[in-house]
Formats: sequence, structure tokens, C-alpha cells
Amino acid sequence: MKNVIKYSLRVCLGLFCLLTVSSCDLNYENTAAINPDNVWKNPVMINSFLTDIYGGMTPEWAGGGADESINSSGANMSDYQRGIISVEKDGYGFSYTNIDKINFFLDKLSNMPLSILSEADNKQLTGQALFWRAWDYWGKIRQVGGVPLILKPQDVTNKESLFIPRSKTSECVTQIIKDLDDAISMLPDKWDNANYGRIDKGTAMAFKGQVLLWYASPLFNSGSDQARWQKAYDANKQAVDFLKSIGKGLYESYPNLWKVEQNKEVIMVNQYYYPDHAFNQSAMRPEPFSNGSANEGQPIYSLLSTFPKKDGSSMKVDVSKLSDPDYNAQYLKDFIDNRDDRFYTTVFMPGFKYPSKDIVFASDESYWNTWKKVADAQSSTGYTYISMVSVQRQTGGNYGCSGFYQIKGLDETLDKSIVTSQAKTDWIEMRFAEVLMNYGECANELKKSDEALQVLYDIRKRANILSGSNGKYGITASTQSEIREAYIEERFVEFAFEGKRWNDLRRWKRFDIMNNQKHRAGIYIVLNEGITVNTRSDFDWTSKITTDAVRQKFHVEYIENLDKKPEFKYNLDLNHWFYPIKKNDLDKNSKLEQNNEWGGTFDPLL
Repeated sequence: MKNVIKYSLRVCLGLFCLLTVSSCDLNYENTAAINPDNVWKNPVMINSFLTDIYGGMTPEWAGGGADESINSSGANMSDYQRGIISVEKDGYGFSYTNIDKINFFLDKLSNMPLSILSEADNKQLTGQALFWRAWDYWGKIRQVGGVPLILKPQDVTNKESLFIPRSKTSECVTQIIKDLDDAISMLPDKWDNANYGRIDKGTAMAFKGQVLLWYASPLFNSGSDQARWQKAYDANKQAVDFLKSIGKGLYESYPNLWKVEQNKEVIMVNQYYYPDHAFNQSAMRPEPFSNGSANEGQPIYSLLSTFPKKDGSSMKVDVSKLSDPDYNAQYLKDFIDNRDDRFYTTVFMPGFKYPSKDIVFASDESYWNTWKKVADAQSSTGYTYISMVSVQRQTGGNYGCSGFYQIKGLDETLDKSIVTSQAKTDWIEMRFAEVLMNYGECANELKKSDEALQVLYDIRKRANILSGSNGKYGITASTQSEIREAYIEERFVEFAFEGKRWNDLRRWKRFDIMNNQKHRAGIYIVLNEGITVNTRSDFDWTSKITTDAVRQKFHVEYIENLDKKPEFKYNLDLNHWFYPIKKNDLDKNSKLEQNNEWGGTFDPLL
């Protein structure tokens, strides 16, 4: 059962009524003279104020980015990825709404009488608020570097005092770590079931490790200061050890990680439930199973090829050999039948039954989102799309671009009639695997290769990759640089569609990985020549592509540019790693400095 912390509308609306509407029927003293100050005399309403902070700040469902996927419209690569950048287009604007609310809340708690809140309750509330202040500040700093550091409520009647210069990045990070250390000292090891989802000690420890990992990474640490890596290592190891001590760890079944709520891997979560806190999941579905937007976040070759085989070896294709029928057939078989558990949990492939409650077609039919090659002028791409409804020409529109779909986190209990409003899969913002890999990455940078490799082995073991005769689960890396590259690939796979990839590439300063790909490439599973599929009666839609006889009707083709336009290619600027401050913000506050990468005087590395 979903608990009240998940932004109960009743609680939050109660707070709203208390502050704004005198006609609300609220059970507290002196209801005839409602005053905002009365919030701070009622522990329930004080908690409601914090719940409102949660509601405005808890991360929501993310999706693919960077080189994970493409949307159905095609040719939608961002200008930033194409190297078309400017202060006007890419400026980052400061919002201090959350900081102001948190500072106000902390100020109230600092003067709270024991007759209203016990010392223990006050500490728990304070610890949660400090976490969220650190969360908000870090969200700003990782984008632009140091920001104006405001730690107390401001006097709005003194206009001049509102304009504050940017603090150094190092000063901001010091304050964030202080807030998190204070929070860790105040928060419970874990909450009871009624408060599941609130920030606890382990969450704050894990986030501290994440911040220090970023601060030690090349984005902020161009000189590879080993002292920073040591602090990050210590924080992440402490987080891993503590989380294990309270029963956290890798959930045994990766395929069920997003299906079994409150499992032991969940560290920080946004709990979704119907009707008060559900969401729209239509966009990630194929069009026949959706109701509104559809066909978004389709996996592309860079992601598809990074998932290893069952034995842990690489699945990358030698494009020059695809013309060899034997190589092509073996590649297709391995691609479909011989992958680790994470692949089948993340990617939907043609020739499988789509995992939902929909019976769009006959209940025993697979969804065949595959391709047929054509050679006439009516096709802009040279392919038609074999759908379950009919055979349609592929024009880069409604029928998708890659032929694969994201299914990680798919709410399989829905059908198309309710998918736009009733999705309930919880969003796991932080899970134990991330904390573990953060620790392992730090270990490698300190040349603790055995520790770093053991993390990779543990991650792959959970994915049911075969250990092999050497017990290394297909990992061949041994040197520091090789292990570093192994982490880049393993994080890509493990956290696909969890909103990590772009940030990882940026903190590593490895946009060259995307640029070297040139285009968003794809793999098409194409019907062999000589096999006719012009109408529904020409194909057995109940067949499965895992069957040898069925699979032999198809072959693989590598599509170099799914966007079909040469100007749509990765060309990320390798001289701009922090975003610029919006001109509008600079105009409002003359004390702000622009980042030096964008012609200003502020150095985000200091």
C-alpha cells in the first residue's frame, strides 16, 4: 500500500487552505482567526510543509538521453548535441524558490519550542530539509559551477541585499557536504513503513558519495587531485557498508527490479500511485499500444550493442561482415537469444508479445515491428515497416525509427485506454547498484583495481552473465585505463533509461564518445528477399523470432544514420563543459559573473 509521504493531496491541500482560504474547516485552535503562523504551532502542519517541499523537489520519471535513443519523428537531435550553442540558446537560469522555502522552514525549526516539537522530531525534520537544500544546490552547481550561496531567509524589504555574487564552486561544495553531514547525524537509519520514501541516513550518505564522485571527476578535477578521489572513495565505501548493514543490497532479480516495490535495492524513490500520484506512460509505448503520444525513446545501436552476450563478451557488430550470410545469421541469433538479463528487461524486440494488458490484436500474436526492403521512389528510406495492422511505408513518422522500444519500468498492468493517466511504476532515483558502482569507480582511480573489478563482477553476476572459467564474467580489463572504460560501458547498460548517461559523459568529459559515433545508428531486422508480406494473411503473426525457422526469414542491416539527414550528427563542443548563465539573470543581478568558457570572468573550477 502506498503511504502518505507520497505527496498526499489531502495533506498538501490542507496546508494550502490554511495559508490562503479562511473557509477551510481545519481542526486546530482559534479557527476563527486563521493565520499562517498557526502552521508552526501544529506538528501535523509542520510536517505538511515539509511534505510540500518533497512534492516540489523529488525527481520524477526520466528517460533516455545522450546516445541511448531516438524519438519517432526522427531528425530531432538537439542543437547542443550538434554543436550549435550560444548563451541565448543554452543559458541556465537561477531559481531559488525551493531554497527560499527550505531556508524559511529551517529558520522556523531553529526557534521551535519543545512544547510543539520534541528535540528528536525537530532533528528529523531538520535533517530532511538540509538534504533537500544540498540536493537543490548541487543541481545548480553541477550545471554551472559556483552559485550565490543563500543560507538564511532574505529580507525582501531590503532590495539591495537580495543581489548576491556567486560563491566559489569549492565553497559551495563545502557547504553541501556540511549540510549532508549534519543531515546524516540527524536522520534515522530507516523509516517505519508508514513513512517509507522519506529521506533517511543511507540516502544522505549515498548522495554525499555521489557529490564527491562528481567533484573528483574530470569535469571539476582537471588535475586529477587524488585527495578528492580519496574523499569520494571514503564517502562511497561508508555508504555501501552502512546500506549493507541495514539490509540494502543488489536485488537478486534484475528483471523484477522495477516491478517489485520497496525491494532492497531502492535507496531514493518517488512512489507513484493511482489516483493521486499517477502519471502518463503513453510516449514510451509503440503506437498500437498507446493513446496519444507514442514511439519515443527507441533504443539505438550504441545502446543495443553495449549490452554484452550471455558470456559477457562484446555484442558489437563488424559491419563489413554483415554481407556474409553465416556471420549475419549468427549475429542475429546472438542478438536475440544470447544476451544478459538486463537487455530483455530494458529493450523490447520484434517477434515477442508486447508486455501489457492490451489485446490490440489476437491475444496470441507477437508484435512484429520489423522491416521489408523496397527499391521504389515512393519510399524515402528504402524500407517499409511491417506492422501488425498492415504493411506500411516507413517515412520516419508514426511507425518509428529503430524498431526497438524501452520497456524498463513499463507498467504492464495498463492497457491503452488508461495509459495516459494511471501509470504507477515507482521511479527509483537512486539504487544500491549506483552507490556500489560509484564506490568501484573511485577505487579504480586510487588504483585499488581488485575492489573496482569485484564491483563489476557483482553487477554482472546479478545480470545472470556466466562467470566463465576465470570467474570474471567476461570482464577482460586489468589496467586502470581499461577498468575505467569498462565502467563507462557497464554504467551505460546498467542504468539505461535512468537519466544517468548524459551526466556521466559530461562529468567524465567524454563527449568524444558520442562524436566518434557521428550519427545515431540503428540495427534493422529485415525480411529476406523472396519472402512476400503484402497483407496480413502473408505472415504468421503468432510466430516468435526466437524460433530458428522464423528467424531464418530475416537478416540484420546496419543503418548508419537513422535521422536520414547528414547534418544530423554528433558534434558536441569539447570546449564548453559548464552551461552559461542566462543573460536575463545577469541583467537582473549586476554582481553575477558569466562563466569564463562563455566570455566571462568566473572560473567554475575554483
